[in-house]
Amino acid sequence: MIRGHRHSAWDRVDAAFIRFMASRGVPLLRVTLAVVFIWFGLLKVIGRSPVVDLVARTVYWVSPEFFVPLLGVWEMLVGLGLLCAVALRLTLLLFWLQMAGTFLVLVLHPEIAFQGGNPFLLTTEGEFIIKNLVLIAGGIVVGGTVQRPQT
Repeated sequence: MIRGHRHSAWDRVDAAFIRFMASRGVPLLRVTLAVVFIWFGLLKVIGRSPVVDLVARTVYWVSPEFFVPLLGVWEMLVGLGLLCAVALRLTLLLFWLQMAGTFLVLVLHPEIAFQGGNPFLLTTEGEFIIKNLVLIAGGIVVGGTVQRPQT
């Protein structure tokens, strides 16, 4: 309370909402990241992912029939690790490696990601890749909650 100012109902609702977000935000972020990784991974495993051709063109040195399902299993392991909060350090290592791999398209095949070579004009594939910046930020937030083992 500031100099006789009484908190309004709005102030109390606002404070309650902020407390809710502070207490539930990181666990909810971890679970939603898990859902995305499990879902996208499962689509790769069952052969229904819309990014099969993109992956095949990017990781051209490995057979897509082998690599795409393997990548799907990898993503599902990341998702399950996040969902269950099990082995988060290993889970996040797999997460970071997978995220780094998604940006290979920008280096190996920029023509797929950018319209006319202009890095400000993204294609659909480019947007799909750049949105991973949000996933990376989420991984940083979740990673910041991992406790160091006591020695």
